[in-house]
Amino acid sequence: MAAVQNVDRELSQRFKEDGVVVVRNAFSPEWIKVLTKGLERNIAEPGKYRREYTPEGASGHFFGDYCNWSRIPEYEDFARNSPAADIAMALMGSKKVNLFHEHVVVKEPGTAERTPWHHDQPYYCVNGDDNVSLWVPLDPVPKERGVEFIKGSHKWNRWFTPTRFTGVDYDREDEGFEPIPDFEAERDKHEILSFGLEVGDCVAFHFRTVHGAPGNSASDTRRRAVSFRWTGDDARFVVRKGTMSPPFVEFPECTLAPGDVMDSDLFPVMRG
Repeated sequence: MAAVQNVDRELSQRFKEDGVVVVRNAFSPEWIKVLTKGLERNIAEPGKYRREYTPEGASGHFFGDYCNWSRIPEYEDFARNSPAADIAMALMGSKKVNLFHEHVVVKEPGTAERTPWHHDQPYYCVNGDDNVSLWVPLDPVPKERGVEFIKGSHKWNRWFTPTRFTGVDYDREDEGFEPIPDFEAERDKHEILSFGLEVGDCVAFHFRTVHGAPGNSASDTRRRAVSFRWTGDDARFVVRKGTMSPPFVEFPECTLAPGDVMDSDLFPVMRG
């Protein structure tokens, strides 16, 4: 595994312990320009999974979309050729890294809607501990408007029922998942981490790290970010009961069976 300038052994160990770390100066201005061009193309030409979370008539605009990397060349270029895959591999300590998918979240100025508390892996068709999301902001993000993470929650051995960003639980049966607690009401019981970020930084977090985010109360600053999600050595394909997000099992190109390694055209090996 090649060394990554921005990820040393201490940072990788902290990622494993805390479930979230900041990687400073991860991406050059040139790569941020590539990603920004891709995101603006995505907004202008949204995919079939676009979501509009701001109620009609409300201020701001909360936009989401995902699984567009194969049709937006800037996303694919970033996934294949930027340092992102190397950072993911170094943090996971894996011998290989697969792209799982990308996810865009945009909160325009004056957006009141929160991103509710949740963790990601119960939504996903992947089991295993070798995974990481890189949340790459395209605008400066002050700490008070950043994503919040519950330190160490990826190690709780608890799986919470997926919740739509509208606040409605997904339909799940017999998964052993539990309703997500009201973490907002019990903030004093947890160590909650958030980070001030400059453009070029990214936040890396485990698929099971519980997180949420405030709205964007700024009057003149957008909060645009693209997450690239990665899996490593022990990741295996799984089909969960009920709705999954993204719904990869419905993709015609998905040829994986439960228990298979993720290596496929849908989840390409980017390093290793």
